[in-house]
Amino acid sequence: MTAWQFAAFLACVALAACAQGITGFALALILLGLASLFELAPLPDVANVATVLSLASAVIALRGTQRALDRAIWKLTVSGSVFGYGAGVALMAWLNANVVVVLRLLLGVVVIACAAVVLLRTEPLARRSSPASFRGFGFLSGVLGGLFSASGPPLVYQYYRQPLSLDAVRDTLVAALATGALIRLAIVVPAGQFSLRSLMLCAASIPVAMGLTWWMRTHPPAWRRETVLKVVCGLLVITGAGLIAPAVAALMH
Repeated sequence: MTAWQFAAFLACVALAACAQGITGFALALILLGLASLFELAPLPDVANVATVLSLASAVIALRGTQRALDRAIWKLTVSGSVFGYGAGVALMAWLNANVVVVLRLLLGVVVIACAAVVLLRTEPLARRSSPASFRGFGFLSGVLGGLFSASGPPLVYQYYRQPLSLDAVRDTLVAALATGALIRLAIVVPAGQFSLRSLMLCAASIPVAMGLTWWMRTHPPAWRRETVLKVVCGLLVITGAGLIAPAVAALMH
């Protein structure tokens, strides 16, 4: 990894942390999308860094808040995501070892799809979804989390439709994402998929991400959330298209 790649990677971390601080999501999506687009580091290493940063951000987000965790929803989600993370990590390892172009293409599709899901306006449900629904969304979240450490969008879509208070949605979402990050680490570390490069990038990225997370919490920008969401999702769409186009061209030759 050259000096400019390292500096560019930290710049991507900073941009992703700022987006996360404003919108509450997108750290992993932006970091993986940009790092892959500019070929700054291998995708498995970037996914590991995103996992650690997401976990650290969750710890900060839960500190000093009144716990409104819906334990029933959290347990159902985690019970589905455990299997999803296993499948996602295994698929990431196989694709990275055999068809990297397909992995980049899949990442591009996931980035654009997640941007579209986040922008969807959904009406609140009259009653809570079924346990099977939470397990299903948990499994999908786990697959995306195992692949790219991007487990948030399926749960954002599912949770914000529920007849729950905003505090309950926020705390349960953060707790589910933090648990997912721990599950992913529990899988990749014993399997030898957490490289020395991942560790070094984590050590350099954590101060940048945590410093900006603290700054965004103490000095929130006076921007409309809807405008920020559109800007962030626009960035995701551009990044996703930048990943898809060369991957499709490579597959066609």
